[in-house]
Amino acid sequence: MSLVFSGVCSHAPGITGRADRAPVEQKEALYAAFDDMRARLHATRPDAIIVIAAEHFANFFMNNMPAYAMGMADGYDGPIEDPAWLAIPKRRAKGDPDLSQRLIAEVQQSVDVAFAEEWRFDHGIMVPLHFLDPHNELTVIPANINCQGPPLTPLHRAWAFGEALRRAADSVPERIALVGTGGISHWPATPDSGRINEAWDRDFLDRWSRGDKAAMLDYTDAQTYAEAGQGGFEIRTFIAAAAAARGRGTVHYFEPIPIFAVGCTVATMEIA
Repeated sequence: MSLVFSGVCSHAPGITGRADRAPVEQKEALYAAFDDMRARLHATRPDAIIVIAAEHFANFFMNNMPAYAMGMADGYDGPIEDPAWLAIPKRRAKGDPDLSQRLIAEVQQSVDVAFAEEWRFDHGIMVPLHFLDPHNELTVIPANINCQGPPLTPLHRAWAFGEALRRAADSVPERIALVGTGGISHWPATPDSGRINEAWDRDFLDRWSRGDKAAMLDYTDAQTYAEAGQGGFEIRTFIAAAAAARGRGTVHYFEPIPIFAVGCTVATMEIA
């Protein structure tokens, strides 16, 4: 059929695990934005959702770190973290090996992508699913861009991956939704955790909302690391989502919430 939905959102574990420590107004506004995104997503009646995430060494490590990977299992268990810490109960998300295989085969026409028949979800996927699929209804196809272990894939290749996902979605009869998840500026698991560069975040979201490919790709990893922390490398997932949609984006919510350790974002993009 086609790609029917594209959006991006934050996936920081504190969004659920430290919810009771955030300012109530900020938390409620963020949760309302997730609720609205869920309604927009389900209104498109997707047969499956591709979740582009940055995997946090739960499945891939430095002995075998693919630049891109997609899941090809009939189900995925998560969260890998302690459910009490993340405040998300364990579940088994539905997969579709046949659909995954068809999508992967088309993506491989232009991007070399690894695939995995075993994949455990960490907070990078489970936090978005907690809000966007609370009743465990959606068929999920995980996709990973290495944002953790340098050398990282260049930004223009993250764009190419998004283009390949769009081509693949348009090649199958199923209705496909896509969500890119990550942070923008953040410094996870460091003494600077909780630091947020709001100006940098807003500038990136402006480039993203305009669908400005050249502006989105005009970052070096050294600049991103200095201004947005190692968590800023996750802009690759947002870039891939923009490349898939090719339209203009709307930021429905952005607010720095230090106890969540990230500038929390919920946004959607027109499918062009």
